[in-house]
Amino acid sequence: MTPRSWLVLYLGAVVAITFIHTPEVLAALLVIVVAASGTLRWKLLRRALLAILAFNLTISAGYVCVALWQGNFVADYLLLVNLRVLLLVYIGFWFVSSADLLGALSGWPLATLLATLSIGQIKTFERILRDFRLAFQSRNLARPKLIDRSRHAAAQAQTLLDKSLASANEAALAMRSRGAFDD
Repeated sequence: MTPRSWLVLYLGAVVAITFIHTPEVLAALLVIVVAASGTLRWKLLRRALLAILAFNLTISAGYVCVALWQGNFVADYLLLVNLRVLLLVYIGFWFVSSADLLGALSGWPLATLLATLSIGQIKTFERILRDFRLAFQSRNLARPKLIDRSRHAAAQAQTLLDKSLASANEAALAMRSRGAFDD
């Protein structure tokens, strides 16, 4: 399958999934997609579950609290939202692992440029996180305490935030110097 076909299939699936409002259908589609993804299925499922864990727990807990307080809790809605998010994230990870994104966008120069910039940022952040993890491991012979791990996570978050702000500022200045902003 060509990268462009993967992209069209992925975009069509995303749109189609947003029109489905039955948890049973979404669950069946999730089973089909997981089965169709072949040997990558467990790796992709694990990545998708870890990626949505904090977001879905927060949204679900908020919905449960507000709905119980108002007296209109609907379990099917909660199941629907969580299944839809899991399915969308799963097919997103499957698309990224199976298709060449830059090849799929090769006919659109602006989209290719944006994807290239995004991939560059992702690789930079991956390197920073890997360096932080390796440095933390090398400095701790025994399992670190929770407070040490939380300080390390805070330092990581601060570094990533600083790096993203600096990169955004540099990109904006570069685009402004080339006349991208007309103000």
